[in-house]
Amino acid sequence: MSQSPLSSAQTLQAEGLYLKLLDGVRALVADSAGPVVLAGIPSGGAWLAERLHRDLDLSGAPGVVSSSMHRDDFAQRGLSISAQTALPFEVNGAHVLLIDDVLYTGRTLRAVINELFDHGRPASVRLAVLVDRGGRELPIEAQFVAARVQMGTDESLSLARDAAGHLSFVVERAT
Repeated sequence: MSQSPLSSAQTLQAEGLYLKLLDGVRALVADSAGPVVLAGIPSGGAWLAERLHRDLDLSGAPGVVSSSMHRDDFAQRGLSISAQTALPFEVNGAHVLLIDDVLYTGRTLRAVINELFDHGRPASVRLAVLVDRGGRELPIEAQFVAARVQMGTDESLSLARDAAGHLSFVVERAT
């Protein structure tokens, strides 16, 4: 893939959107029927969950939920080298707030929810994302979205993090 600027994605400022996500997640946590645990989707969602957890001063530790074992394209992709599932909290009865960087087709979220349920039955599962780029193939919707953009099907958007923890977006176009 080659990097390519996009009109709508080009204007996205990850750090500014993070502040919107922080406010949205703060409201979701406050409106919850019980204590909320955060779980991020590797890699960008896990970075966001870790930072949100710290900035919201939540107890315990955030989790990571991998989609690797439940992907519908597992035969082609194989086991991902990204982070594997680590849930440092009891899933049964928990109010889980999944955090992801970019929501697109919904296929990753479907796999993540299947993986989460392999670890127990949560009381509720909600989703907050930094960017929703449309193009859903499955009926999955986030309860909070910091920004919405339209992109071509040959383009991808991902979150990057430098050594200092500063967030930015990478836009790539399939060649």
